[in-house]
Amino acid sequence: MNRVKEFRKELGISQLELAKDIGVSRQTINMIENDKYNPTLELCLNLARSLQTDLNGLFWEDDFKKKELTHEKRNLH
Repeated sequence: MNRVKEFRKELGISQLELAKDIGVSRQTINMIENDKYNPTLELCLNLARSLQTDLNGLFWEDDFKKKELTHEKRNLH
């Protein structure tokens, strides 16, 4: 799961605008947002730059927080 759509909407840009900025098609952005395409590291870096964030925030931060909360809940019982 990624947060590309969330960051894109926060910036108020369309899929087409993002696609043009990083040199891919709008369809590629759509597939990335819907977890139907695994972007290369280079594309991930371009996405993060264009969306004004880093790779951690874009792809992993939420998953890490969820795992951390689950671990904390287990330790409470």
